[in-house]
Amino acid sequence: MMNWKKNLYVVFFAEMIAITGMAFVIPFLPFFVKELGITDVKQIANWSGLLIGGPSLILVIVSPFWGYLADRIGRKPMIERAMFGGAIIIFLMAGVTNIHQLFILRLMQGAITGTIAACTALVSTSSPAKKMSYSLGLLQTGVFLGSFLGPLIGGISADILGFRNSFRITAVLLFISGLLIFFLVEEKFVPSTKKKHILPFNKRMALLFNNKQLLIMFLVLFLVQFSVKSISPIFPMFMETLVSNPNTVSSFTGLMFALTGLMAAFTAVNVGKFTENKPSMPLLTLSLIGTGLFFLPQGFASNITQLAFMRIGLGLFYGAIIPIANTIISLSAPTEHRGKVFGVSNSTTFMGNIFGPIFGGIVMTAFNLQTVFVVTGCILLFAGLFLALFLKNTNNSEDFSFSDSKKATIEETFSHSHR
Repeated sequence: MMNWKKNLYVVFFAEMIAITGMAFVIPFLPFFVKELGITDVKQIANWSGLLIGGPSLILVIVSPFWGYLADRIGRKPMIERAMFGGAIIIFLMAGVTNIHQLFILRLMQGAITGTIAACTALVSTSSPAKKMSYSLGLLQTGVFLGSFLGPLIGGISADILGFRNSFRITAVLLFISGLLIFFLVEEKFVPSTKKKHILPFNKRMALLFNNKQLLIMFLVLFLVQFSVKSISPIFPMFMETLVSNPNTVSSFTGLMFALTGLMAAFTAVNVGKFTENKPSMPLLTLSLIGTGLFFLPQGFASNITQLAFMRIGLGLFYGAIIPIANTIISLSAPTEHRGKVFGVSNSTTFMGNIFGPIFGGIVMTAFNLQTVFVVTGCILLFAGLFLALFLKNTNNSEDFSFSDSKKATIEETFSHSHR
């Protein structure tokens, strides 16, 4: 088997296991907060929000640095750092005695982890350009499957084995993922030998944002994550309006997320077949518009069957967005700078994780549950129409397939030197 294929399959399984572990503890965090002595309902909600949002905030700050380091010493060490470091920190969570200890460890988790950006950088640099869509699509499938399996198994584990043992299981899963990467992934990393005057890190980051192609993809990823996460806080409450038996609300809520996750995984793993011979920018535009159209009417569903149909359609379109965007990002940056680029991309994604739920709560408070779905759908439609307008203005039907002159311009953005 070719080295890039072996790396891809190992990273796929390792990342699926790691994301499953990362999502393992999310369902019972509010209950664990209560176990640590916080009994007031509002305080439980506030601490739960801090525990979930805190790591994302730290990741926004540190992801570009880890990406920069990946370009200097290699992408494999960054994955190992994220997985082994995360395993140690999450294992320590099992022994906390108060909420403040848990909060500090969650912030440390945000600073040390960040497996998605590290894995994406490695896969994008080891895969052939013609197989980039397939490779990143398969990797994203692992992320979708892990995000689906984690909360499902984690909730069951918390009920049967208890909260603290679930933290220990998460640590073991991350440790196993790290071992898979350590023993089975081969990275022939060669640092750039080009002699040039290197600008300071902050100025190189500023130059990165002068790349219009990358900037648009960062915006798309932010808007998508912002929109998807704006629904998260209110979706269980919306399900209560559709399910008559309160004892089955959680099961049906999990089922709706599962339908979307499985459909998204199906699309993500197959999207490469559609983008090898067709421009990916038009397909990305179509995926954004389709996601928006299936999001917008969900708030008006009158029964579970209608909602299930919309969630399936949502997953089919949503599953294509991230792999296509990551492929365009990969082809928009020289190989030796992809760690840094995906670090920034990861930061924009986690900014959506932070602000999306806050926005959803504000809209629900000001209006109602249905309005959150409508606004979310409109944001995604706006993103799709914005991308369509960009394509029309650039008259570029060949996607981001760069000529030599465009590649030289992009290289200049990243390797800018003092004159």
